[in-house]
Formats: sequence, structure tokens, C-alpha cells
Amino acid sequence: MRILLVEDNPGDVRLTEEALFETKSKHQLDHVPDGEAALKYLKQESPYEGSERPDLIFLDLNLPKIGGLEVLKRIKHDPSLNSIPILILTTSEAEQDIQKAYTSRANCYITKPVDINQFIKVIQEVENYWFGITNLPD
Repeated sequence: MRILLVEDNPGDVRLTEEALFETKSKHQLDHVPDGEAALKYLKQESPYEGSERPDLIFLDLNLPKIGGLEVLKRIKHDPSLNSIPILILTTSEAEQDIQKAYTSRANCYITKPVDINQFIKVIQEVENYWFGITNLPD
């Protein structure tokens, strides 16, 4: 399974990597640091030529260059990409962000826990659900 992590915070990238490592399941985690890079990665544009389509996207909302909500909208309006499940993984608990994310067809909205152990547990639960219980499109 391939996961694309769209995250600008190096600490959250490291925590996500550690949490996924703890699950001991087979997956590939690719990371891009901003919304513009995410769209280039998904469209295999320079410098991401040959990138593989992810099975799941972890998308932060607060991103440089192109914000997470705009990235979400562009992916969900692109027929070649819109079947990829997108999980919003962000610090925002704002009701308007939650509403906008679901209105823009996010598949899930998760507020990042502040506690490191809780963060790891959330990532492990997400992986178990999306890669253990659900059926994802090819």
C-alpha cells in the first residue's frame, strides 16, 4: 500500500513515519511538503515524473503555496484522481474547516492529537481501517 503524506511540519512527518513503522505492515510512505508539490506528484510533473499513484492521501490543511482545502478540491474534481481516498489530518478543530473539508469530498477528517502516544495510536487505527477493513479502488 502506498500513502502520500502532504505535510509541511517535519516533526509531524517523523511521527507519522514512526507510527506507520510500529504497525509493521507493508506500505510505502511518500512525502511532499506543500500543496503545489502534492499536485505535481499526483500528476507526475517535474520533479515527480514516474511517481506512483497513492492508495491513500494524508492531507494537512495548513500548507504553504496551495492550501489543503484547495488541494482537496482539485483532486476531487479531477476524474483521474478523484477516487483516491483523502484523509484530512490537521491541527484545526474549527467547525468551518470540518464542514468545508466534507463539502469538498474529504473521506475523513482527523484532528491531530497533541500527545505523541495518541498521535501514534490514531495513525495506527487509520492504517488498520483503510488497509485492513475497507476495500480500496485499484
